[in-house]
Amino acid sequence: MVDVVAERQGPAAVPELPGGDGWVFIEMVGDDIDEVRQRSQDLVDAALAANPAARGGIVEDPALAMRLWKIRADGAGLAGVAFDKPAYAGWEDSAVPPARLGSYLRHLDDLLHRHGLRGLPYGHFGDGCVHCRIDWPLTEPGGAQAYKQFIEEAADLVARYGGSMSGEHGDGRARSALLPKMYSPTAIELFGAVKRIFDPENLLNPGVLVDPAPIEADIRAVAAGPTPFRRDNLHFANEAHRCTGVGKCIADSTAGGSVMCPSYQATRNEKDSTRGRSRALQEMVNGDLFTDGWRSVEVLEALDLCLSCKGCRRDCPTGIDMAAYKAEFLDHYYAGRLRPRDHYLIGLLPMWGRLVTSIPGLNRLANAALGLAPLAAVAKWVAGADQRRTIPTFSPGRSTRAARRQLHLENVQRPRTARHGEVVIWTDSFTDVFAGGALPSVIKVLLDAGYAPRLLGREACCGLSWISTGQLDGARRRMRQAMDAIHPILAAGTPVIGIEPSCTAVWRSDVRDLLPDDPRTADMAGVLTLAELLARTPDYQVPDLTGTTLVAQPHCHQKSVIGFAADTELLQRTGANLQILGGCCGLAGNFGSVTGHYDVSVKVAEHDLLPAIEAAGPEALVLADGFSCRTQVADLADRTAVTLAELLAGGPRRG
Repeated sequence: MVDVVAERQGPAAVPELPGGDGWVFIEMVGDDIDEVRQRSQDLVDAALAANPAARGGIVEDPALAMRLWKIRADGAGLAGVAFDKPAYAGWEDSAVPPARLGSYLRHLDDLLHRHGLRGLPYGHFGDGCVHCRIDWPLTEPGGAQAYKQFIEEAADLVARYGGSMSGEHGDGRARSALLPKMYSPTAIELFGAVKRIFDPENLLNPGVLVDPAPIEADIRAVAAGPTPFRRDNLHFANEAHRCTGVGKCIADSTAGGSVMCPSYQATRNEKDSTRGRSRALQEMVNGDLFTDGWRSVEVLEALDLCLSCKGCRRDCPTGIDMAAYKAEFLDHYYAGRLRPRDHYLIGLLPMWGRLVTSIPGLNRLANAALGLAPLAAVAKWVAGADQRRTIPTFSPGRSTRAARRQLHLENVQRPRTARHGEVVIWTDSFTDVFAGGALPSVIKVLLDAGYAPRLLGREACCGLSWISTGQLDGARRRMRQAMDAIHPILAAGTPVIGIEPSCTAVWRSDVRDLLPDDPRTADMAGVLTLAELLARTPDYQVPDLTGTTLVAQPHCHQKSVIGFAADTELLQRTGANLQILGGCCGLAGNFGSVTGHYDVSVKVAEHDLLPAIEAAGPEALVLADGFSCRTQVADLADRTAVTLAELLAGGPRRG
């Protein structure tokens, strides 16, 4: 479980733990802190004396304790994806008297070994309750029978220990057929008699406790195994079945920086949650309710309000990536079909932007035309955009051209020693063609930090807008072209930084999913954010922002894929009063611009972003590196958000 967290969120996500392969968290309580501290120390000393090979310690910091407990709280999902194949919750809740727990766990381990299975136990060991995810081959031939044989022996084992098969969550369908192993025939008959008195027509929970189906019946993963869809789309089918219904996506808060699930936070309808969408995909994979496969209209509707924020990729303990699933579904659903207008226009806006800004005078003409309300209304209708949205303003010219002139003037007027060597700036489409980009500030910050910045010598689009609209062949072509330009620089050891967080995040996640056979994809993770480069620059001095209030809205792709730790460290060093928001801004690329999404987009912004800006007051600075985040702030809060580069580019320096 710990390894999964470290792999998904980076090693920094796991607090330092004592050496070992497993840990017991013991929570000590009392009214006198000194007494509790002494009692805790006595316990640690006694444990280490009894087993000199063990390691242990005391955690008094509540924030650190919360981070540790979070790993345990996410156990149900983490344990399910900790092995090289899926692990399931079929023997999830057994409990024995705590004094006999050690012996029971040893026998359970022996049972797993005899059946050729792996299990990852965790739980409430102080109460003798064991949760365990086990890698039964449920989708393979004979998987149901293998499951049945193990479960029946496990039930016999827990009964011998005087325990319960359901120590915490109840018996339900998964245990009802096993109850005779725990209860006498007389007790079982009594269950049935009570049922017949209160429910003579067997309407309430039929098959639960009384007259149950066999334990191997109605297993969703087994039903998915033999379907033609699964045979043809094995990876997608396995990914869709990652969700085990933990339900973290329907939590009521984005406290602690959680992003997931913004659409559910807005609609409060579970079909708009990660879990709800996963269920729709599972029904499509299994072919039970939705029999049209990739053409299932019901799945299209379930995915419609997914913002593709990738919050679930980070926050769901099972590692669901609904943004990737949505992109693949849209790619198949619209194959050979006419797409919605917004896919061609809003979704591919960076491509149109490069075209507009490449032709002299066309950008000024486009901005002037779109500034006229009647023409803007027509343009929005053609693009499939909501009329309440503003249209981004094109820059006077390509930002990269202006940046090359800036670099030339800097070198002529103020030659500097590049003590940290060269760094290449990869300019994404959004930064290149739309007004208000951060490129000039990025160059200034890099020069001040002791680098010799230069721009990538050719256009390199990561394909993000093609991914988000499910045009994956187009995305792959652009990814390969971009890697042709970027990879040789990385291979030579020169740092490359990205500016737009969502585009930079493509090189950390999407490229591996879409081009799994290209060996260059592993190196593309070396494309850094500005903050990541500066955080590892030993003598970089941040501006002194003491007395300034900063409201930071991390782009959800950055927070979910890259992480915000480097940015946080830099911002804290400025001395500013810093508030880092959880949740999504609500615009999320082209999502909030599309007709039919505006109201949900606004409600998402009202969950975290807009209240925080209002509470901070007009003197506060709003920080947002994401193009969509800055657009949302301008549209809904009538404020101009600054990028990290713009923030760092001015003001006196501090160590």
